[in-house]
Amino acid sequence: MAKLEKKPQPSRRQRRGGDISHRLARLRSPGVMVAAGGVRADQIAEPNRNVVLDCGWGRLLFAQTFTEQDELLDTLRQEAPNSRDIAFYVADPHVLLAQAPQEIFLDPSHTFRLDLSTYRASNKRLSGVTIRRLSSENDAKGINAVYAACGMVPVREDFFSGERDNRPVTYFVAQDDHTGEIVGTVTGIDHQRLFDDQQRGASLWCLAVHPQARQPGIGEGLVRTLAAHFQARGSAYVDLSVLHDNDKAISLYEKLGFRRVPLFAIKRKNAINERFFAQPVDGYEGLNPYARLIVDEALRRGIHVEVTDSDGGFFRLSHGGRTIHCRESLSDLTSAVAMSICDDKAVTRRFALAAGLRVPEQISADASDEEKQAFLTRHGKVVVKPARGEQGRGISVGISSVEGLQNAIRRAREVCDRVLLEACFEGEDLRLVVIDYRLVAAAVRRPPRVVGDGRLPVRKLIERQSRRRAAATGGESRIPVDAETRRCLAEQGLDLDVVLEPGREITVRKAANLHTGGTIHDVTATVHPDLVEAACKVARAIKIPVVGIDFMVRDPAEPDYVFIEANERPGLANHEPQPTAECFIELLFPGSGRKAP
Repeated sequence: MAKLEKKPQPSRRQRRGGDISHRLARLRSPGVMVAAGGVRADQIAEPNRNVVLDCGWGRLLFAQTFTEQDELLDTLRQEAPNSRDIAFYVADPHVLLAQAPQEIFLDPSHTFRLDLSTYRASNKRLSGVTIRRLSSENDAKGINAVYAACGMVPVREDFFSGERDNRPVTYFVAQDDHTGEIVGTVTGIDHQRLFDDQQRGASLWCLAVHPQARQPGIGEGLVRTLAAHFQARGSAYVDLSVLHDNDKAISLYEKLGFRRVPLFAIKRKNAINERFFAQPVDGYEGLNPYARLIVDEALRRGIHVEVTDSDGGFFRLSHGGRTIHCRESLSDLTSAVAMSICDDKAVTRRFALAAGLRVPEQISADASDEEKQAFLTRHGKVVVKPARGEQGRGISVGISSVEGLQNAIRRAREVCDRVLLEACFEGEDLRLVVIDYRLVAAAVRRPPRVVGDGRLPVRKLIERQSRRRAAATGGESRIPVDAETRRCLAEQGLDLDVVLEPGREITVRKAANLHTGGTIHDVTATVHPDLVEAACKVARAIKIPVVGIDFMVRDPAEPDYVFIEANERPGLANHEPQPTAECFIELLFPGSGRKAP
């Protein structure tokens, strides 16, 4: 009887090496035109060819389902106005680009893939935020609000209510447990359900977290939720596209196990995508977000832009024989007299009082100690601020003791020799942006807050929140850790080393200034008409065409207010989705936004 020869079994190292090679091959496999298993695009069933998915902000064209480059190009040319179509999984982008170099461009994004066969879900729960599926019309509005705040193309109004096949698409939202507001969102597409993808792939789109969100880890939580969702469905991988210079997002994806793969996207050359393919304006990269917003709108209208001093935010706009020099939203149209009125808070108050507005009682810090003591006793709490200055520097709010008053005056004098004391009014800080003597935007500004997690001290929570605010505002908003911060904490019986219990939220500064970490919340649709009338009235009294008027209000939907100040250079980038930049450019160049018939 012949002896059976036993085949040698591979060692554990050999098996591991084979597994790793298999995973690497899957990561490297582009999955386009020639799909896994040797399935070619021309072998895909007819109903699953030339697959296009309407996402509300534009269409996704799955290039691996197109048999001909000409068909893909023709479909891209059908892009709707104010939309951003994306052809993804393009196998030979250089060939497609050669056919229409004046119409399309290679998207400067990297593609990353998460292998779901090796992905391990996390049991870590977010504090103060609930992630769930989209379930209502309010959720849909919340998604668009997040898109607008992040500068993304919004979903058209009829999209979520329209009839369509929802099975391939999944929307997750992150909801603030305290306010009920939607603060983040992500979209997932199941390729198997969409076009019977034999690779069982999926893709992640439109990950967005509201810049004003206070809780950490929302983006990571949304990605993990979507990955677990597709893993449970039996998907093999999740792909996503991210701009090559978005280092923060790339770092997050790599942390979660995503690996870069050689997949490409093609987009049309349109106004939305212009910054990705057009020759950049010299000095543009050095501009802050407030100047960039205006420059982008000017370029969109075909207005010539010359950056004259990027560090200072200066640029010159020229169109139709008219040239206007600007520093962010301050332009040649604002007179030196109007600017000087706004520059001195005491003078601004007198103009507002003469125009019939309600103003707080105010005295100079140079008054006698007896007068200052009497002022403090009469009002209980006061605001101390430099007579000149901006961005919240040197301002102390809610001072209630003589010692605190002396310290606040000393800090304010580091900004300006003249210091003012004002009666302090409890309520919300309302900013009204008036352009051409009409209201364009209204927003409540709230002081910076942090949420405890039971582990980190307040100092670390502030540092983390400050980094998020800086990242969300292009470095314009940070929370200082200074005497004012310590005073605010001390009034709550806290200090920088205290560890807050999970979910506890505290205010870390009294002033609601964006530049010192404050957040801003649009209320244009609900602001009371009396407040609008008062803001426009003081703008006309100063004779200033572009201005930010600040009131203290109990509720922006009610008529009660107290005038605080007027800002001759309001930040227009803080008021999405209101058309602040559009109205500003229209003031400078009337009719420049009209489309030719």
